[in-house]
Amino acid sequence: MSGKVMEIEEIKKYIPHRYPFLFVDRVIDIQENGLTAIKNVTGNEYFFQGHFPDYPVMPGVLQLEALAQASALFVIQKYNLVNKPVYFMAIDKVKFRAQVVPGDTLTLEVEVLRWGGKIAKCGGRALIGDTVSVEAEMTAMIESA
Repeated sequence: MSGKVMEIEEIKKYIPHRYPFLFVDRVIDIQENGLTAIKNVTGNEYFFQGHFPDYPVMPGVLQLEALAQASALFVIQKYNLVNKPVYFMAIDKVKFRAQVVPGDTLTLEVEVLRWGGKIAKCGGRALIGDTVSVEAEMTAMIESA
């Protein structure tokens, strides 16, 4: 698992999200304790049409969704849960720290904080360069069937 890179077509094999709701463009590193992924934010994103169109800002909930998708990818990889849907259950300790605008690249860093067979609690943060835009703890349930 160490150092693995995943491009968009491989990512789509692990999580069911598709345009316009797939927010992980590339996984750049997978280690035993965490995953690092990229979300490129362009001016063509559909949400910029209605979310402060004169001063486009990526909605915070979509930044959280990107972190949740990166977390799901990591849990699926780490615990070999291919074809097992991962459902968002809770979010805690959210802090929005910087605005995300067209042209930014979000680096998504996630790790598993606790694993209980069907429940995963992950911590994550999104960065623009060295600046944290959002951080949170996310809990998800993995479907057993």
